[in-house]
Amino acid sequence: MIAKLSGRLDETGEDWAIVDVQGVGYLVHCSTKTLAALGEVGEACTVHTDLQVSENDMRLLGFAESSERDWFRLLTQVQGVGSKVALAILSALSTGELRDACAAQHAATVARANGVGPKLAGRIVNELKDKAGALPGGGGVGGAAAVSPAGGASADAVSALQNLGFKPAVAAQAVARAQDELGEGASEGDLIRVALKKASG
Repeated sequence: MIAKLSGRLDETGEDWAIVDVQGVGYLVHCSTKTLAALGEVGEACTVHTDLQVSENDMRLLGFAESSERDWFRLLTQVQGVGSKVALAILSALSTGELRDACAAQHAATVARANGVGPKLAGRIVNELKDKAGALPGGGGVGGAAAVSPAGGASADAVSALQNLGFKPAVAAQAVARAQDELGEGASEGDLIRVALKKASG
């Protein structure tokens, strides 16, 4: 099986890239996050890959990091999640966000991805909640600071709780519950205050 490609980025599209490896062009389907990480056309690049073979199709999926590929494989084990939906989820969420959403049972976060309804999102977080902690997240930056887009109050609150000694899953769950109680516009300080009560309660 092809596990990794190192070559030159030859061409890109909306959800795919062609990687030229010594004159052979490999078409790899990617999330938008991976496409952004590959760099400019003509530059050297490396993608971790997963080969999916079905009755009617054979496609190569590409990932900027092995952690993203691990999550892709987990997601596609969930009934109703094919490669297209899995890539849509990985386009909408970082691996850190996905890990913490599953750990905290926060289906609404997963439902932000195109093509993922509330029912499917609920099934995903329910089936992956016990596996979430074993997988890395945060795009290699480490910790929960990379869980949400930069400046996200909830991500900063999760990071603050972790710095206080709470486990990532506990911190994520407490902040998710605080977010539900306070609403989307809650400040970092308010989230930390309420999450601390919930985590310690």
